[in-house]
Amino acid sequence: MSDIPERYARLAGAFLARIEATPDDRWDCASPCQGWTARDVVAHVINGHRGIIAAVRGTRPQAAHGVGVSSMADAPQVAQDADLAAAFAECRAGMFGILTDPRLAAKTFPAPIGIVAVEEAVDAIGALELLVHTWDLARAVGGDESLDGDAVARTYRTLQPHYAALQATGAFVPRVAPPADADPQTEFLCFTGRRP
Repeated sequence: MSDIPERYARLAGAFLARIEATPDDRWDCASPCQGWTARDVVAHVINGHRGIIAAVRGTRPQAAHGVGVSSMADAPQVAQDADLAAAFAECRAGMFGILTDPRLAAKTFPAPIGIVAVEEAVDAIGALELLVHTWDLARAVGGDESLDGDAVARTYRTLQPHYAALQATGAFVPRVAPPADADPQTEFLCFTGRRP
């Protein structure tokens, strides 16, 4: 088995930890994603996970825990009393189940980096989503903004050759110039259009 399930589990665990650490009165705070609150950022990640899981398993995404369903690039409707931690934990378990099933992990999947195995898509685009939205959530609510340095370096290295394809999806904002003294996390975040 590859190292991808373990890498995914670390990033998903970090995202879940930020969800669980978010105070109840901070969910409506504006996030770095234009027009989205902290709640919307988490709902978007949940929705994206559900879409991938459903596509791989040949099912349809289902609303649960107060989080609706929308197109994968959007943020679905979220009830005020939604249990975002439970919703993401369920998605994390579903994705980990796919990644640890060799047959499902090897299925091909269309991603901005090309038609690749599901596990490759999760290890690149999935890592990008988890890293940047972990930071988005933390920035929105005043949480811990530090990211896994190894994951940042690996994801940045993997995605740089695919920048034009990422932009062509319309789902990624243009990069910004990093400061001259940028550390690797700042450089990566600037690549994704964030302004740390």
